Amino acid sequence: MMHGRIPAELAAAVPAAPARQRSVGRVRLRAGPARAGGATRIVDLSEAGPSRLRFPRGEGALEAVLVNTAGGVACGDTVSIGLDLEAAANLAFTTTAAEKIYRSDGPDSRIENCLSLGADARLAWLPQETILFDQARVRRTFEADLAAGASLLAVEIVAFGRAARGERISAGLFRDAWRVRRAGQLVYADSVTLEGPISDLLARPAIGGGARAFATVLDVSDGAEARLEEARALLGAAARPGVEAAASAWNGHLVVRALAPEIGLLRALAVRFLTGYRGLPMPRVWQC
Repeated sequence: MMHGRIPAELAAAVPAAPARQRSVGRVRLRAGPARAGGATRIVDLSEAGPSRLRFPRGEGALEAVLVNTAGGVACGDTVSIGLDLEAAANLAFTTTAAEKIYRSDGPDSRIENCLSLGADARLAWLPQETILFDQARVRRTFEADLAAGASLLAVEIVAFGRAARGERISAGLFRDAWRVRRAGQLVYADSVTLEGPISDLLARPAIGGGARAFATVLDVSDGAEARLEEARALLGAAARPGVEAAASAWNGHLVVRALAPEIGLLRALAVRFLTGYRGLPMPRVWQC
């Protein structure tokens, strides 16, 4: 029987553990304006990995629903979404369910959103919430380039930990960077980084005040800044106990921020506010 270290010649013969295969999901959609009063049309579509787009039938805006057949985002996975709207196109983008970011043993996952809107194009970016599991690590970017007259309404909702399990984020990374340009000029920039014991960080009064979920709604359009009082009235009507929400407007856009102790309250407020603000029901998948 041998004891001690493996001889060097034997150790050299043992193959290194193979690198884990990670998921790379990618969708690219180019949408054009409606023809003869019909719905906005698909000009070009490409899909790769577990990411797929589905298009429920409807009138007016084209609705695109993102499906992640992998069931979530694991350590080191990448999800890349590219939307290119031609002049006067009208698109509503959503997801079939909440996106889950699973725990990582080291590598960061990446979610990359890149949007381009032609003149007078309209995009409603309405994904369902993102849920971070304990020890999840994710870096997300949101890049949008708008031509003159284009309109972008975007919402992102993030939950830290699975509410049904009372899960806390004892360690993890959430890095979120938004950059929106209009006619080539940067009009909105926002960066959030939470790293380490995220639940403890959110418990601090100056950061989250005990919140376990937050939401951002951004309206970049010609009339956005003038809708501030309307937005505040809608938030008042949609108020839920324990949810803090406020709206502000500057530089030609409007922003709503909301914090909540759990995702259900925040989701309910977001649905009611967005339904009133858009004057349209939420995509059907939100009701499933």
